Amino acid sequence: MLKKLLYAFTLLLTIVTNAQVKGKVTDEKGVPLPFVNIFEENTYNGTTTNEQGKFELNLKIPGNHTIIFQYLGYKTAKQVVTIDKTPVTIEVVLVEENIILNEVVINPKDNPANEIIRKAIQNKKENAAKTAKYKADFYSRGIFRIKDAPKTILGQKFDFFDEVLDSTRSGILYLSETVSRITFQKPDKMKEVIVASKVSGNDNGFSFNNAASVNFDFYENYLPFEINVVSPIADNAFNYYKYQFEGSFFTENRKQINKIKVIPRRNTEPVMEGYIYIVDDSYAVYAVDLSIKGNQMQTPALDQLTLKQSFSYNTNSKIWVKNTQTIDFVAGMLSIKLNGRFTYVYSNFEFEPEITKRTFTNQVLAFEENANKKEDAFWNTIRPVPLTEEETTDYLKKDVLQTKKKSQTYLDSIDNKRNKFRPMDILNGYSYRNSFKKWSIDYDGPLLSTSFNTVQGWRMNAGLSYTKRNEEKRTFTRIGSRFDYGFSEEKIRATVSFAHKFNNLNNSFLSINAGSSVSQFNSANPISNMVNTVSTLFFKNNFMKLYEKNFASVFFGREVVNGFYMNANVEYAERKPLYNTTDYTVIKNDDLYSSNNPLNALDESSAAITKHNLVKANVLMRFNFGQKYWSRPDGKFNIPNDDYPALSLGYEKGLAASDKNYEYDLIMGRVTYDVTLGNKGFMQMNFKAGKFFNADGISFVDYKHFNGNQTHIGQTDSYTNVFNLLPYYAASTNDSYFETHIEHNDKGYFMNKLPLLKHLQSQLVLGFHNLSVPDRKPYQEFSIGLDNLGFGKFKFLRVDYVRSYQNGFQGDGVIFGLKFLNVFE
Repeated sequence: MLKKLLYAFTLLLTIVTNAQVKGKVTDEKGVPLPFVNIFEENTYNGTTTNEQGKFELNLKIPGNHTIIFQYLGYKTAKQVVTIDKTPVTIEVVLVEENIILNEVVINPKDNPANEIIRKAIQNKKENAAKTAKYKADFYSRGIFRIKDAPKTILGQKFDFFDEVLDSTRSGILYLSETVSRITFQKPDKMKEVIVASKVSGNDNGFSFNNAASVNFDFYENYLPFEINVVSPIADNAFNYYKYQFEGSFFTENRKQINKIKVIPRRNTEPVMEGYIYIVDDSYAVYAVDLSIKGNQMQTPALDQLTLKQSFSYNTNSKIWVKNTQTIDFVAGMLSIKLNGRFTYVYSNFEFEPEITKRTFTNQVLAFEENANKKEDAFWNTIRPVPLTEEETTDYLKKDVLQTKKKSQTYLDSIDNKRNKFRPMDILNGYSYRNSFKKWSIDYDGPLLSTSFNTVQGWRMNAGLSYTKRNEEKRTFTRIGSRFDYGFSEEKIRATVSFAHKFNNLNNSFLSINAGSSVSQFNSANPISNMVNTVSTLFFKNNFMKLYEKNFASVFFGREVVNGFYMNANVEYAERKPLYNTTDYTVIKNDDLYSSNNPLNALDESSAAITKHNLVKANVLMRFNFGQKYWSRPDGKFNIPNDDYPALSLGYEKGLAASDKNYEYDLIMGRVTYDVTLGNKGFMQMNFKAGKFFNADGISFVDYKHFNGNQTHIGQTDSYTNVFNLLPYYAASTNDSYFETHIEHNDKGYFMNKLPLLKHLQSQLVLGFHNLSVPDRKPYQEFSIGLDNLGFGKFKFLRVDYVRSYQNGFQGDGVIFGLKFLNVFE
């Protein structure tokens, strides 16, 4: 206990001795004012108050300094302080601003707010150019809180955070800070070096707070949230907003500021509401205080997000510069109520810095050595926003808790509780963990993996694995086996596997697998076990076609250089035909199951393949052009570049076959391209092509199979890798092929404007698919659908109407997309 008190005293002493100016800002009633914009006059040295109205400002040069206190709704205050060897403590009281509203008649034809916004739009290019490139210091703090946490959710204990919650089951779940140096050039070039990173309760943690992800520029047409949100001064802003002039006031340097209320025309669209403050002469942005609801951002779990920005004026450079920004949010789902705040401070700007072609590289974020090992003394000299009492307590409490949680005694006690075996674990699964030594043994029970197919009948699947993890390097080694038993077939099969991730820098990964399995002819597994079980038992539709594979394979993959990934796989396999062994069904009818022969549904006596052996080797190269990345001590994190498509090239060879006819060569390529079209939606494109050589007599297993769908159930978020109505093996080929998939999701752009339908908060999806193979007319599909359907905050449904054509109309159907199905596979 004495040690904790000494630690807290040292922390407090360090804070006092390193803050040249500190104090508190309140209103006239003594109420603390949070996030007041504070800066030294005509400099870019600034900070903001914390939630308790307290601030610290580091002034290194002795002498007199004029400090500006700027807060929306209050008159700007100036205070001169003298810095010597002793820290200065001041109390600042801000007085409410007198907003002057001129006597004007506001009508749709003569609205002063409209004229101000028009001029802001006209001048935004010029205003944006003033901060087109710069260097600056950046500080970020993020905090997540939970309130009234439930004790159970859907009958399961919710006790993950019990040790950090108070008696009301409320508390801080996450607290982190970063200090970095950024170099920026519009529109989106960023270089950021993290000088210090701190995560409460994790002395090896790296905060994901960074400047690039919160670069919300209102001079741009869109703000990059989950979807693009229209700026109140976008080129087309009048299509989305109405404006109301609420008056004006003057700053300390006699700049007139116009207060404009921002009103959405339609609350269902990705637009914000609140206030934007515009400087009268230059029509630059002075401040913003705007909110948006989660459903407007296509983020149902989010209730509301509020974004505030404050700008300061430098009379020397005559530039309005954003120096503080906050993001507040409230979210909730399944009785969990969350709220949080991110605070950002920009300071020490350098405009017109020297920028060369080598300034910006694909590495957009890097960490200095030992960035996450900085002592409290360092943080207290560099942190621009003082910690609140709540945050200081959280750091102290979680530091103690972390020490406790790292001890073998504590980890063993947790494991002893977790590792208790219960009879139902035989069906559900069981895990035995040694958290201190970072290993676990996991048993996957058969309950959730039991399925049905016509070859095996009821099929029971279970697995056992051992995993050893290195959490600091984020690598692992896993050894496992799986067992598969078909009750109708009366046969057991088993596979063994080894997997090792070498590092998280180039993602080097090795896997070795061997054993006997029942496999789909299409290795992409176009029909899931769960969907096939329902399809066969209730509708007697036998779409899954299977063969037996006794095999051994080796896979290795890694990123060779940034954006270029390569993998190789070699497999030796014995392939055997399989036949139906059961006609069992839940819903009795006179229909017969189709055979297991994908080439002849009525032939039960023959198979698509005969027993044979083959070695299959393939190499795949993937190019992600212009790929950006973060470099952290625990790994490399890749960021795709939306400006360029991704290209994949592959070569596959069948060799050492039991019959020479089974050997072949295949070259293949793929191009994918995702494009964001402003606020008008998101388009995905997927093009595939390939050509077989010397493949006239190859096994049907090695044909190119296409992902069809005859179940009318969709199982993925996007349908750009599947044909919605194509029979699974109708177009399989051993020649050449070309397939096209294009899908456009309007992200609500059209749907949010339609009467009645706009309340669904759904997304309009248009799709086109084309397949061309020799000796067949091109197959095409056109679709129209609605995505993001569901109940309340649970949006897991999608419905599409599809028409197919092949030398004329072929058929139509409705596809019901259930996004949660892949959870059970």
